[in-house]
Amino acid sequence: MFRGIKSLMESLLMFIKGLVGNRQMIMKILMACGFSMFAILPIRAGSQRVNNKNITPVNNKPLYTYIVETLKQVKQVDKIIINTDYKIIHDAFSHDSRVDVMNREENLRGNCNINLVINEVLRNYQCEYFLQTHATNPLLKVNTISTAINVFFEGLKNTHDSLFSVTKVQKRFWSEQPAPINHKIADEPTTQNLETMYEENSCFYIFSRSSFENHQNRIGARPCIFPISKAEAIDIDDEEDLQIVKKLMA
Repeated sequence: MFRGIKSLMESLLMFIKGLVGNRQMIMKILMACGFSMFAILPIRAGSQRVNNKNITPVNNKPLYTYIVETLKQVKQVDKIIINTDYKIIHDAFSHDSRVDVMNREENLRGNCNINLVINEVLRNYQCEYFLQTHATNPLLKVNTISTAINVFFEGLKNTHDSLFSVTKVQKRFWSEQPAPINHKIADEPTTQNLETMYEENSCFYIFSRSSFENHQNRIGARPCIFPISKAEAIDIDDEEDLQIVKKLMA
């Protein structure tokens, strides 16, 4: 039944795209026709490098609240699903209709493969399209996420089955030996002339249920990369990152 509806929706998507060229109009029609998207926000308790990183105060607010507030402003996101083992987060959203809080299974606590967490969410929620992000990306902008969702839907079926955010990099890289990786010592080009590389910055991933189930991964067989600004791409991984973000958000 669910797969039949999914197939019908995909056919409708192709039909609408053939009739309408305006990106905003396409999204308005898709949302009106029931193309829903759920946001998955994993928030695990504890942290190896920053104590209780996800709930640490940033300008007198817990870190995780910033991305939640951002996601609430993304019109294409119908529901935010938080997977966590923090009781304080369960309590914070107990009366919020836009946010569902799942208890993280015992075997998924601590460091684990994020795809296992996503799989657990998909087992419990019936939706075809998902966006997964992190609490450690508080500088992500509403318009960036919204535009990425539009790009995902525009290319769905024809060009890609998933999308993830990247940061454009043009730097000279070296291996540990050390040996140059993307340049030659005898021919030192200016950095702007180096081949562009793209760093997977882990800020967000967009995918369909069918793509995830086929590959057991948030990145499908035909992914689309979506460059974002360096500022938005800052991910709080250690104490230094945290202090940088605090200063930027002061």
